[in-house]
Amino acid sequence: MRVAVHYVRSVDLAEQVLAALPGDGHILTQGDLRDPDQVRAMVDGAAAELGGLDVLVNNAGVFFAHPIDDTDYAEWQRAWRDTLEVNLVGPANVTWCAVRHMPAGGRIINVGSRGAFRGEPDSPAYGASKAALAAFGQSLAKRLGGRRIAVTTVAPGFVETEMAGPLDGEHGAALKAQSPFGRIAKPEEIAAAVAYLASPEAEWASGGILDLNGASHLRM
Repeated sequence: MRVAVHYVRSVDLAEQVLAALPGDGHILTQGDLRDPDQVRAMVDGAAAELGGLDVLVNNAGVFFAHPIDDTDYAEWQRAWRDTLEVNLVGPANVTWCAVRHMPAGGRIINVGSRGAFRGEPDSPAYGASKAALAAFGQSLAKRLGGRRIAVTTVAPGFVETEMAGPLDGEHGAALKAQSPFGRIAKPEEIAAAVAYLASPEAEWASGGILDLNGASHLRM
């Protein structure tokens, strides 16, 4: 596959990701997901450079601590607005634009969170945004199935990224102890699941939500 790597401000990191991809023909694409006009220009530009879009991975996400009993009203408003704009409305707009370029056999994979199901007491906007993203994916799975476009969601727990915070000391030990495996996920493990869901063999998974949390949170 040829890949469009999206970034907002971290162009240096995006270039590192681009350089690490096997093959050639990959591109960078920039845009703020909070701005609908930038979203449309970004998606349409990527489709033009790549000659269409077969797979969309909605992976952007932000997390702000804002416990309801320890956050002033203005901060509460900011946390909800910023979280929903990036975690939910942005992906919805990206998806609307991408579907205009997507043929039969297309794949849409939303990166959700176990927080959609276990609750996020310190960041209720995050939990709500990820629950809504899962519901959004299932709605589109129903709508787009007739076009042979499959839509799925992955729901990871903590992953070794900046969002997880430092993994040494008590904080890291507490995160790792949530799983009976005594660790948190590596990015490559989540990527492997996404790669399968992007494949031609994954059509029948459409509408599904795949938990990837090392048994740290279980649900029926």
